[in-house]
Amino acid sequence: MSTTMNTSPPLSTSFIYTAKHNLSSPPSQHNTYTRTKTKTCVLVKARAEAKPRSQEDDYHGTLKALNSKGRKPRKSLGQHYMLNSSINEQLVAAADVKEGDVVLEIGPGTGSLTNVLVDCGATVLAIEKDPYMAEIVRERFASVDTVKVLQEDFTRCHVRSHLLPYLEGNSLNRSSQHAKVVSNLPFNISTDVIKLLLPMGDIFSEVVLLLQEEAALRLVDPSLRTSEYRPINIFINYYSDPEYKLNVPRTNFFPQPKVDAAIVAFRLKQAVDYPTVSSTKSFFSMVNSAFNGKRKMLRKSLQHICSASEIEEALKNINLPATSRPEELTIEDFVNLHAVIVKNDTFVYDGLED
Repeated sequence: MSTTMNTSPPLSTSFIYTAKHNLSSPPSQHNTYTRTKTKTCVLVKARAEAKPRSQEDDYHGTLKALNSKGRKPRKSLGQHYMLNSSINEQLVAAADVKEGDVVLEIGPGTGSLTNVLVDCGATVLAIEKDPYMAEIVRERFASVDTVKVLQEDFTRCHVRSHLLPYLEGNSLNRSSQHAKVVSNLPFNISTDVIKLLLPMGDIFSEVVLLLQEEAALRLVDPSLRTSEYRPINIFINYYSDPEYKLNVPRTNFFPQPKVDAAIVAFRLKQAVDYPTVSSTKSFFSMVNSAFNGKRKMLRKSLQHICSASEIEEALKNINLPATSRPEELTIEDFVNLHAVIVKNDTFVYDGLED
């Protein structure tokens, strides 16, 4: 059975329109991708509204690359390919990628984002799980010595050992011992990737990801006292300063997903800037336990740590009501509560709830 796909573009015009802005003309010169003398990629537009720049990365170019390997997007791998070069440029700009930077890209697909990173003068380590897509990117950049493609599952690879040789031998940007992450992630691995990357502030300075819009809003700016406030929010703010950058309508992808996407930047903290806790394992174990059971008061959800009366007393010591619930506490509140109730490092870290 042939795997050749329908060659009709997903949109009725040659432009990639956004869902919220119906554009009828190309962007002005001021909205284009430019380079300074130090090759810093600069974009001044706040939304992605541009015509694709590279025919190699538009719908037909993407289709051609896939058909060259007899492939089609795999739903099981969450494969949705970016058709708008301007959005790739915005991803790169959000990470402030400069000439000589070392950049990790997870899931390069056909190499459209890789191409923008190369244009900025970055050294790119691309990790691709799909062996066919890895081969496409290898062939595309075979003559570029600043691109290396690894065919591995990122969630299982030892990224630190792969990156350290690049950081130690970075001759163009010797002052920087940190890499950056810029990636159009498959939505189905975004939480796992965030959990793996954010504690690695010793080797990464910036993590810029294209995430599902709803997840981006929930992860970056959750409201206290809502069901959207979860342990992962405590984790993110412990290890980074997150910022929502840009809405990316679903019409910019092939195949088109059911939801919009968004660019999110995480500026990673150094260990000296982490909130002070006696043990991160016991701290996050306490946070996870606190959120077990929706709408439970902390004196109930933390009973396995100490008695309800002791929890109430600890809350009073940090000027919180004895009836407090986890969704009412900021990260600072959790840090203070942990300091009061943890007498020794006896908790077992069992991961984070999504």
